[in-house]
Amino acid sequence: MIAPTLTGRLTFVHRLPTEPALPPGRYALGLFETRDAVLVVPPGVDPRRLTPLVVLFHGGGGSAEKILPMLEAHALAKGFLLLAPQSLFPTWDLVIGGHGPDRERLDTALAAVASRYLLDPTRLAFAGHSDGGSYALSMGLANGDLVTRLVASSAGFLSVHLQTGAPRIFLSHGTQDTQIPIDRSARFHKSKLEQAGYDLTYVEYDGPHAYDPTVVEKAVIFLLADGADAVP
Repeated sequence: MIAPTLTGRLTFVHRLPTEPALPPGRYALGLFETRDAVLVVPPGVDPRRLTPLVVLFHGGGGSAEKILPMLEAHALAKGFLLLAPQSLFPTWDLVIGGHGPDRERLDTALAAVASRYLLDPTRLAFAGHSDGGSYALSMGLANGDLVTRLVASSAGFLSVHLQTGAPRIFLSHGTQDTQIPIDRSARFHKSKLEQAGYDLTYVEYDGPHAYDPTVVEKAVIFLLADGADAVP
């Protein structure tokens, strides 16, 4: 039998916070000596009230600092916590050869956030762009009993060894993407996800291998909407 962690399963469970909350701002969490996880805390978060958390994964060769502009302003305006883990190596372990240290580091970072804030179990989302979109999608489907929503921008691949739960998915890709052509990525993923019965919102836009701010706005509506709400 394959160990669940090798299939990408997280060990994180929701819990009551035991540590003091952080003031509004952007913080390195002090969990790792290199490439630490970064947390954005918006104004007005009450650590005793349920708060949404979005985990945002950077692209290949990227960092928390490079990917945070995708969602940081939205987090500050809409009041959700934004966690940006960083891969140990230039990209995520799953891209290189399988689940390993990045899964462990993600578990540690999630536990650290939950120790300070009461996380809303109905609003725990994974998001990312490029390799980060692939990682968000793959990890999210493996942990769909924990992760409720997925936002994948310009994701190149989908690698799932174990499917659990039924997260709602927002998948977007630029039609002019020459780095990861849409025909062999998003359109293929769309077909597979629909065949598997996932609740999928799919958006194509006229653009290159970069997230589109207008599409990101729609993704944020998707992240925060009630289950029955539609994305315009």
